[in-house]
Amino acid sequence: MFKVRGYMLDISRDKVPTMSTLKQIVDMLKVFNYNQFQLYIEHTFRYSKHEAAWKNSSPLTPAEIRELDLYCQMNDIELVPNQNSFGHLERWLKLPEYNHLAAMPKGGAITPWGTVKKEPTTLNPALSESLEFLAGLYDELLPCFSSKLFNIGCDETFEIGDPEVYLGFLLKVCDLVHARNHRPMFWGDIVLKHPEMVDRLPKDLIALDWGYEGNHPFAKETAKFRKAGLEFYVCPGTSSWNSLAGRVENMRENMAAAESAGRQNGATGFLVTDWGDGGHWQPLAASLPGLVLGGWFADQGVRANKMDLEEALDTVMGVPLGGTLLRLGTLYLRGGALRANASELFRILANDRGYSRHPNITDSVLAEVSAIAEGCRHAAAAFTSPTIYGPGSVWAEEIVYMSNLVDAACHRRDDRRLKAIREEHRRVWLLRNRPGGLDDSLAKLPRF
Repeated sequence: MFKVRGYMLDISRDKVPTMSTLKQIVDMLKVFNYNQFQLYIEHTFRYSKHEAAWKNSSPLTPAEIRELDLYCQMNDIELVPNQNSFGHLERWLKLPEYNHLAAMPKGGAITPWGTVKKEPTTLNPALSESLEFLAGLYDELLPCFSSKLFNIGCDETFEIGDPEVYLGFLLKVCDLVHARNHRPMFWGDIVLKHPEMVDRLPKDLIALDWGYEGNHPFAKETAKFRKAGLEFYVCPGTSSWNSLAGRVENMRENMAAAESAGRQNGATGFLVTDWGDGGHWQPLAASLPGLVLGGWFADQGVRANKMDLEEALDTVMGVPLGGTLLRLGTLYLRGGALRANASELFRILANDRGYSRHPNITDSVLAEVSAIAEGCRHAAAAFTSPTIYGPGSVWAEEIVYMSNLVDAACHRRDDRRLKAIREEHRRVWLLRNRPGGLDDSLAKLPRF
């Protein structure tokens, strides 16, 4: 068992859950023996002086955070503040009010994958104003939490090429956190690329080693943190984002690798991450297998591999659709066109009509996938009556929607399906989530 068994939900890539949904997630975390919960924030907290950043996003208010914090305490779960503090700040830096704080105000950063960021994403570490900006955020955010931990993020700073510049700013951000009597944690991807920096990190800094593929080198990476004497967590993912219906087998392998490396190298924490890349199209049901299995790996270790995931999903949802959910979550394997951090089905749906799909995804493969999705849709549709199945009907609605997303990808040129999926996306979104961010998410879906 890991001392810290955490779950982190992205609430900044368009989707901000309602309070009732957040409390439902806490209830599930309690059942599966989690003891830490994080909400990944870029711009979705109602900072009093920064309406321009959170406008139209339905942000969490200070009062709501305090209410959720108390609810977590009642369930023996620590709600840890999480505010990205270096990169991933495009929602701020693209605005005229904050553009002067950007390392590259006009955008144009090249990512490790060869793509170009059109908007600025990273704070300028040379500006004292960048630290003043962060200090103001921290002074509003941190008092809303009882936890003295704080996830400062600081990952994927694409605009910063000099590792010394990165480290210098990271240390200054840590000073801000220490001055407010909190202990910082951060994503370790940048320092892992420059191992000479690891020994220079504050010894109270908690490193978060993230990776989301089944073959991620957790063992190699965590050994570096162990050697430096740093406390660290292993951070696998639910594999639900950029997938339409999940990547269940990848998720299993990813979590197993994280658990093994974490146990062998002395990780104190196992943090399951649930991201919203690409518009957060996937509903909560797509993440549920990862939430359940992640809790088992964090609490039971390798015994998690022998536990009945389908039965657990049936119990959590209150409707016998665990097998259907897992069947949808393996459709990405059809045709063998495997991608990192996404499914081919998602890429087909997300790209414009000029997209060239993988040669293994033939028309016959798509027809087969569509037929399976239709069977899953039919199975779930039988449980969508709220008067009969209560909360289970929402899970069923989400599984119907996931089936239709997959079917829409299989028929990418069918305008009727595209129109229907956009309408369904809006309806299903509002079952658990606030309206803010919905239009941004819809804008990423193809138009008919």
